[in-house]
Amino acid sequence: MEPFLIILVVAGIVVVIAGTVIWKSRGDTEAPVVPAEVGAPSPPLRARLARTRGAVGGRLSSVLARERLDDAFWDELEETLIAADLGVATASTLTEEVRASRPEDGAAALQALETAMVDIMTGKDRSLHLSGDPAVVLVVGVNGTGKTTSIAKLAAALKGDGRTVILAAADTFRAAAAEQLTVWAERVGVEIVTGPAGSDPAAVAYEAYRRAGDEGYDTLIVDTAGRLHSKANLMEELGKVARVLQREAGEIGEVLLVLDGTTGQNAIAQADSFAAAVGVTGIVMTKLDGTARGGIAIGVEEELGVPVKYIGVGEGIDDLVPFEPQEFVEAVLEP
Repeated sequence: MEPFLIILVVAGIVVVIAGTVIWKSRGDTEAPVVPAEVGAPSPPLRARLARTRGAVGGRLSSVLARERLDDAFWDELEETLIAADLGVATASTLTEEVRASRPEDGAAALQALETAMVDIMTGKDRSLHLSGDPAVVLVVGVNGTGKTTSIAKLAAALKGDGRTVILAAADTFRAAAAEQLTVWAERVGVEIVTGPAGSDPAAVAYEAYRRAGDEGYDTLIVDTAGRLHSKANLMEELGKVARVLQREAGEIGEVLLVLDGTTGQNAIAQADSFAAAVGVTGIVMTKLDGTARGGIAIGVEEELGVPVKYIGVGEGIDDLVPFEPQEFVEAVLEP
C-alpha cells in the first residue's frame, strides 16, 4: 500500500476513535435544543395525544364492543388501563369502580370509566403558586426530561400574563446547559443569570434571587442540574439550592418536578426521590404527544398525591399547557 494511502487510513481511524471518545465523555448531557418558532395555532389536545388515544381509546373500542360484561370483559378493561401506564393499583381501582356502577352495556361502561378517571383527579390545586416578592419557582428533574425547554415555555406563558421573569441557570455542570437556557431566554425575551462552569449552583441561585429583588422582577425561575434520582450526594446538593432560596425568600412558591411521559412507571420512582429531597409541589409531564403511555399522568398523581400542573404536548413555545383532567380524559378515551 502506498505511504499516502496508509496515512489516510490511519487518520480516518484516529478521527473515528476520537469522535467515539468525545461522544462517550458527554455522559448524561442533553443535546442542545433549538427553540421552536411560534407558528400557527396549536392543534387540539385530542390530536396531540393521538398515540395514547390509539393505545387506550382504540383498544377500548374493541373491549366495549363485547355483548357481555363478564369477567373476561373486566379483565381486559383492566389490562387496557395498565397498558396505558396508569399503574396496576390505579387501573384496578378504576375497574372496580366502573364495575360497581353496574353498567348495562359498553357505552355505559365507557361513561362510567370517564367519570371515575376525572373523579380521582378532582379537587387538587393545579394553580401555580406565585407568592413572594419575587416569587420563586424551582424546577427539578433528571437529564433528558425536557426540563430546560419546559422552563422556557413556562417563562413565556408567565410573561404573556404580564409578569416580569428572570431565569437562574443553576445547572453549572452539564455541558452547554447555561448556553442552551440563554438561547431560550433570548428567544422568549426574559433575563437570565448564569455562573462559571462548575461553580456552586446555590451561589448562582442566590445571585439570581438578589438581582430579581434589586431590579424589580416579580418571578424567578431556577433551573437545576439534571441528576439521577438514585444518587444521594447529588440530591443533597439539590437540597442545598432549595435551602438557600428558602432562607432568602422565606418560602419557595413552587417546586416543579419535570417527568418524561415516555418513561412510564419509572417516573414514579423519580418523583418519590425528588419529593423526599426538596418537597415537590407540582408535576410537569412532558412528551405526551410522542408516547402511547400518557396514562402515566393519572397514575403518578394517584399514587403520589402530587398534582400534575402542566403537560408538554409538542415542541412549540406554546405547547406547555395547564393540565385539565376533564379535557385530558376525554382526549385519551375517544377512539
